[in-house]
Amino acid sequence: MKLQCDVEVVNRMLPTYGMKNRGRGARAVLSIGRHLDKTTQRANVYLMICTAKDKTGSKYKLKENIEKFFTWFVEEGKATVRLKEPAVDVCLSKADANNLKNFLSAARLAHRGSDNDTLPLSTLTPVRARDVEKPKKKLTIVSKKDYPLTSNFPHSLEQLQVSYCKLSRVDMRMLSLKSLRRLDLSNNHIKKLPATIGDLGCLAELILHNNHLEAFSEALCLSSLQRTLQHLDLSQNRLQTLPAQFCQLRGLVNLKLDDNKLVRLPFHIGWLSKLRFLSAAHNQLPFLPGDFRKLTLENLDLFGNPFTQPNPLDHTMQLTFPLTLQEMASRAVIDLRIPYGPRLLPFHLCQELELSKTCDCGRACLSSYIQNAVSMNLHLVSHTVVLVDDMGGTEAPVQRHFCSLTCYSEFLDGCLQRSLR
Repeated sequence: MKLQCDVEVVNRMLPTYGMKNRGRGARAVLSIGRHLDKTTQRANVYLMICTAKDKTGSKYKLKENIEKFFTWFVEEGKATVRLKEPAVDVCLSKADANNLKNFLSAARLAHRGSDNDTLPLSTLTPVRARDVEKPKKKLTIVSKKDYPLTSNFPHSLEQLQVSYCKLSRVDMRMLSLKSLRRLDLSNNHIKKLPATIGDLGCLAELILHNNHLEAFSEALCLSSLQRTLQHLDLSQNRLQTLPAQFCQLRGLVNLKLDDNKLVRLPFHIGWLSKLRFLSAAHNQLPFLPGDFRKLTLENLDLFGNPFTQPNPLDHTMQLTFPLTLQEMASRAVIDLRIPYGPRLLPFHLCQELELSKTCDCGRACLSSYIQNAVSMNLHLVSHTVVLVDDMGGTEAPVQRHFCSLTCYSEFLDGCLQRSLR
């Protein structure tokens, strides 16, 4: 039985002599196994603690030598074993909770003098240096020759960068790193992202700059990334569109979409209320979605997109008379904020509801509407704006939708009055 964790051995007699323990644990490997007692010439069960400074290990007899177990915080990977002789407390921390429970169970059995056949004993031998090193938090690989082919990534990693390794897919070994907060796979040849990236429950930064991505899956948008992901870099890929569900990533603060082939931004981009930095330069965006007006950014870069000067009189008419029953019912669901989901409605109807448009009057419209575009000064949504063209412009066309002829007529009347002033 072995356990890797941080250990501090506290001598309970030190305060008697006016001394203090240093109060800091060291990475260690704990083993429970048989050792020949030289005084009695009998093999007893011992606890051996090996650290980087003491690789050969210190041994403590266990049979009838444990005064008490302190296990209040065992679920957090912490526990203390109080020994009778010598008078020390073995304080354990940063252990895997399940492994710690198993280790303490074995120690209890050894204390009671249980039959050695029932104990999961280990050989008490010195440890290797790598076994008692501090858990590795950060790893950077920027060359294919340094990429691990036969060994796993350290499970303690919180930051991992693998660049310039010509990866064509995400290595599944990376997806077992449950503590990972930053994953940088930039400058590779990755074409598709596995949905299991969404199982990385701590991931806050995902950098996929300069790959061959052609899509960002809906499954990722609906995964735990919804609450954890803050920084996403998809620049220099081959993306043409992003799914409607992309706007479920509501924790995003920084989003980079430069140098793709995007023909439109997500329809409900206004849902990204925490977004502060957005760059989508050098794409194929002819206009911005109406929801773009809801953003509150600090920095915005849309340079190099084929924006055209909009004419408020140019419009697309998709209004039907009378409205279909489905259109009226769908509008009511959105306007009255009636809950819906796959358990209540067919999946295709849920998808249509997620793509609802908002009229200038504030009411919803889905498949029946009038659409046009108007010019908007981007300083209305961002403190700092990179010029959108070589002429020094900071305006871009934004889509607008109208639920009825009445709303569209009122819009045109407003445009006419402004032009006469």
